Amino acid sequence: MEDFIIKLARQTIENYVKTGKQIPIPENCPKELNEKRGIFVTIYKKSTKQLRGCIGIPYPEMSLVEALIQAAVSACLDPRFQPLRAEELEDIFIEISVLTNPEPVKTSDFEKEIEIGKHGLIIRKGLQGGLFLPKVPVEQKWNMEEYLENLCYKAGLTADSWLDSNSKLFKFEAQVFEEKL
Repeated sequence: MEDFIIKLARQTIENYVKTGKQIPIPENCPKELNEKRGIFVTIYKKSTKQLRGCIGIPYPEMSLVEALIQAAVSACLDPRFQPLRAEELEDIFIEISVLTNPEPVKTSDFEKEIEIGKHGLIIRKGLQGGLFLPKVPVEQKWNMEEYLENLCYKAGLTADSWLDSNSKLFKFEAQVFEEKL
């Protein structure tokens, strides 16, 4: 399944960048990809290891294969960057994060319920929300409080919004696949 997911993401990105069109769902799709799951597609520049695009569908709204294709196209158009260009295709590598279904964090003892590096987090308060994949706090070397504060900032909330009873916090795990460099 891992090879299929990576190859499909690469095909989707290359086809979209070259033609402006999304590819159809392949006929030879492994049955596991029919399951509804969340997914993130992350594009990095090989030469610099810098982020080039990262977009996902965190909730199990559609089949994994549909979500993969949609997220791969969206990652090419990440609004934080210029749209991915054909001349960049040789200098990218792709990482796919297949998510478990988000579960509510049930306690305020976050240290017991959330494990840095294992759990990604989603915060929702009203119409605002933010998400970090499990690897982000590890890469940033954040402790639990920094993780929660930065999640709030990303959502456009105040740093202590995770303590607000009107905020909803969810955790999830990610199975990560990446292209070989």
